[in-house]
Amino acid sequence: MKGKLILSLAATVALCGLAESALAQAKPKKIAVAVMDFDYGTINNWWGQYDIGKGMADQVVDALVNDGSFRVIERKKLDTVLAEQDFSASDRAAPSAAKLTKIGKVLGVKYIIAGSITKFSTEKRGGNVRVKGIGLGGSKAKSEVNLTARMIDTSTGEIVLSAKGHGESSKGGGFDFSKGGLGAGTSAEEWRNSALGDAQEMACNDLVTLFVAKKDRIEE
Repeated sequence: MKGKLILSLAATVALCGLAESALAQAKPKKIAVAVMDFDYGTINNWWGQYDIGKGMADQVVDALVNDGSFRVIERKKLDTVLAEQDFSASDRAAPSAAKLTKIGKVLGVKYIIAGSITKFSTEKRGGNVRVKGIGLGGSKAKSEVNLTARMIDTSTGEIVLSAKGHGESSKGGGFDFSKGGLGAGTSAEEWRNSALGDAQEMACNDLVTLFVAKKDRIEE
């Protein structure tokens, strides 16, 4: 009787081990991606020296990490490689195949997300005053942010996925870039509470949702 019990337990353990192994094999590997700073050359620059393309990329990275569908390369690693490759702002929207290949090999990623900010604006109305492109804090403002991005295969230069993100908000007040941009006389809380900050987050989340919905179309 005791022998049968031991055999039964051994068989159960073995079956559990096989089940765990099967589950591990069935679970797909997360595809590794890197996110380039977004190009914003097509829109008016009302925010001084602040690089909104870098801030947008950081927001997209956060959204990807929070979703968990992709493995996202640390931004500092990417910045180091880009500096070594003499990567310029003009390369952001459409990086060359040669540079993509080098970046992919160094970082060990097959896919890079590159894109552009096509709209980044705030409108504030008060009497006969209408300010577009910059919100002067404290009053209601309507903001819109539009993004377009592509996921590119670093080994071929082929665009495998594309998506657009949109955000629109009238939350809180405007945001004053004349203070020197984010981090200079401003706070993260102030940015989150602004219509423009809210619209940016919405646009980035929208973009990532579309990429995640299409991820089955790409190879590991």
